[in-house]
Amino acid sequence: MTIGFFDSGIGGLTVLEESLRKLPNEDYLYMADTLHVPYGTKTKEEVRSHILESVARMVDIGIDALVIACNTATSIAVNELRELYDFPIIGMEPAVKPAVEMNRATGKRVLVCATPLTLQQPKYYALVSRVDETGIVDSLPLPELVLHCESLQFDKGVMEDYFLSKLASYDLSQYGIIVLGCTHYPFYKHILRGLLPPHIGIVDGNAGTVKRLTAMLNRYGIGIGKGSGSIRLMCTDDSPAYIDKMAKALAFLQGNHGEHSSLEPMFHS
Repeated sequence: MTIGFFDSGIGGLTVLEESLRKLPNEDYLYMADTLHVPYGTKTKEEVRSHILESVARMVDIGIDALVIACNTATSIAVNELRELYDFPIIGMEPAVKPAVEMNRATGKRVLVCATPLTLQQPKYYALVSRVDETGIVDSLPLPELVLHCESLQFDKGVMEDYFLSKLASYDLSQYGIIVLGCTHYPFYKHILRGLLPPHIGIVDGNAGTVKRLTAMLNRYGIGIGKGSGSIRLMCTDDSPAYIDKMAKALAFLQGNHGEHSSLEPMFHS
């Protein structure tokens, strides 16, 4: 069995890394749409076309399930993809609901950080309207953060200055949770943790997505734990340099979880 992961760039690797820890004995195909990254600043119609083309390529290679590891791509194309294909397709959305539930008793506010395009989608507004009964959710677009991530800009000083500038106008004493509503953003969770007051929690949708993936595989009767543990990294412009970048980014994530940092023997393109 091969599980496909799709994103515009390296952001979805944060979801793949979660799946590797929870489902280590599967085979994985990760596709980054490097021809069109970033999605967050493009029109809905452009993004939809790019997603359908990329997923069709993944299907031709061979996948048994698909994770759309991108909030923007999910909001734009997941329903159409489910009409086109009969295997499990798991999408993502900002973790607003669990954040609101966690903050319900405290009276603190929730700050959702995401790309401008995600925050503009009707699906996002519907989600917030459904779960935010008391009006505690605020939204903060971070359009530059995907570009920082794609350039592997993880310098602590540079990124601390970036986040401090973005959060400067917010009274953080009023907030209890910050939601990382783009899969690129968890690359910076450790930096944010060092900047934020200790009472503020940081949540993303990665663990919940992998939990849904596992449930869907069981529901479809797809065998779990029968793969070889291989990871195939691909990108739509077939760039060896970008595939190397993805390998380094995944090793960075696993290094932050205390895993072995040299994973190159596991990858093939």
